[in-house]
Amino acid sequence: MTDSRIPLLVLSSSSPARRALLKRLPLPHAVFSPDIDETPLPDEDVKSMVRRLAELKARKAASAFPGALVIGCDQVGILEDTVLCKPLTHETAVHQLRRMSGKAIRFYTAICLFDTRNQQLQSAIEIYDVHFRELSDARINQYLQHEKPYHCAGSFQAEGLGVVLINQFHGDDYTALIGLPLIRLVDMLEKAGVNPLGE
Repeated sequence: MTDSRIPLLVLSSSSPARRALLKRLPLPHAVFSPDIDETPLPDEDVKSMVRRLAELKARKAASAFPGALVIGCDQVGILEDTVLCKPLTHETAVHQLRRMSGKAIRFYTAICLFDTRNQQLQSAIEIYDVHFRELSDARINQYLQHEKPYHCAGSFQAEGLGVVLINQFHGDDYTALIGLPLIRLVDMLEKAGVNPLGE
């Protein structure tokens, strides 16, 4: 049974792509830009890291929005046991994409929903595999000039021109690759007593 009083949904993220995805749900929402240290902990495995950072982002926003449901997300890509984080610079993005050329990258996206009404936390990790085309330096530089994906894990934006770099996707929910797994979020909202259709 859902609560007729729909709580505010807060996305703790500075990602425009995640904001656009959240707008698909007809629920009252707000956005909070968290400022957290995303440095991996010593000996921390990838799943633990993305789950920890997603939770940290959600808890960072929670104190500012009492009574809200707060969403935190984090994502990294893995290439041959190497973590592909946000490149931040053009040079790092070129290096990442050269290494990704012709290879499969596994993206891990963590999502958590923190209910400030009762301090309940739900979390999950979605996995998505992306197979990249053989990429020339010219294609890489053209892509980066158009997209400027310097704040995206692996220098890749699936929701934009990143489609020109890949030839296959494998996963359960393509929105996880964009950064906010909506199918899993809908499940979490229903468990929290909220109708995702806003009724």
